[in-house]
Amino acid sequence: MGKLLDKYFPVEFRIIMGWVLVLIGIVVIIPLTSFGIWKGLPSAPLGVVVLDKTVPNMDFQEHQSLHWLLNNLKYTKSDGSPYDPSEDYFGFFPGKNESYQIKDFSNLKASEEERLVRDNQLFYFADTYGVYENDLKEIPMEAPSKKIYGGMDHSDLGILKAALDNEKDVVIEFNNIASPTPKAVRREFENLTDIKWTGWITRYFDELDTVVNQEIPAWLIHGYIRQHGGDWYFRGSGMVFLHEDGQIEVLVFGDDFQNDVPKILTMPAYQQQFKIPEIVNYPYWIDLMLVSRDYEVVSYYDLKPTDQGLEKMRNWGIPRYFPAVVVKSNGKGKVYYFAGDFADNPIQTHAYHYYGIAKLWRMFLTAEDISQRNSFFWNFYHPLMSSILEDCHERNQQ
Repeated sequence: MGKLLDKYFPVEFRIIMGWVLVLIGIVVIIPLTSFGIWKGLPSAPLGVVVLDKTVPNMDFQEHQSLHWLLNNLKYTKSDGSPYDPSEDYFGFFPGKNESYQIKDFSNLKASEEERLVRDNQLFYFADTYGVYENDLKEIPMEAPSKKIYGGMDHSDLGILKAALDNEKDVVIEFNNIASPTPKAVRREFENLTDIKWTGWITRYFDELDTVVNQEIPAWLIHGYIRQHGGDWYFRGSGMVFLHEDGQIEVLVFGDDFQNDVPKILTMPAYQQQFKIPEIVNYPYWIDLMLVSRDYEVVSYYDLKPTDQGLEKMRNWGIPRYFPAVVVKSNGKGKVYYFAGDFADNPIQTHAYHYYGIAKLWRMFLTAEDISQRNSFFWNFYHPLMSSILEDCHERNQQ
């Protein structure tokens, strides 16, 4: 028998065919099995209201990862249909040839507002930074452009207050109360939520040398030079801090802080509760917030500043640690604040029909990987929001 096989099917051929069958299993059988399991899982209605005023194009990147997650976990709208990132939100709706529509809370009648709050369980304030003229142009100007639409307003506060009064779950993240939100609206938000903005935002840049990294905004460089005199002499990676009054400061890796990338650290109890890792890199926009003692700090940021860096931070009024995720109980509901642009993830909206896809991605994208922005989604945002959604759904079934 062995000689017969060798005659018609040489060893080399059998080895190749073995690898072909393995590849077929990976490319065809595993995805089909994953799809079949997902298809067979039961769906469950969960009313989620999303506010996103920062939708400059039809990528819907500031909220699409939330919709992807809802659909992947099979949470549906009340009529049983899946969530559509192009339709199921309030805010700015881009069109073709620089056209757009605005459909936000200000368009609602009092009875519609009441029904919206009554019939939904979670309210997600994704982003109110807004859309600017440059965002809609094929060739944007270098200088900052005029705002078309954006900033939190009193109609947003009205829905937020109603959600809190009715003990709904509320999730808020950066940027909702920084510029261009009016200060009066921000103060009312702070009073409602017991969360206060320090006035600072910050972002990590992997290279501060403008010859190497031409993505650093020119206005930021010119503003720093105008304030500090001299030149923009920075090299290597660093953190740029911007204050609402226009102040611009820089910390340089090595000289001022020792973590190569800003770290999100989570205590063991919360790692287990939210199924998130102890340490995750986060090289994106952060707002520096102060919270009342009613909040539990789930995760916090750490730069590991040097003595020199810590002294600079103290002089600028920036704390040694600053919260990344906080939560507090609100009667039957819960209030969460994410001090970062957490929902802003480049996720393919059509690839949610697979069971176990998150585990597969986490095999290839570790929590330390910053080369792919998806790494943060799979390792932190996905398990965090999955836990929040699951908890919200279970409490509303009781």
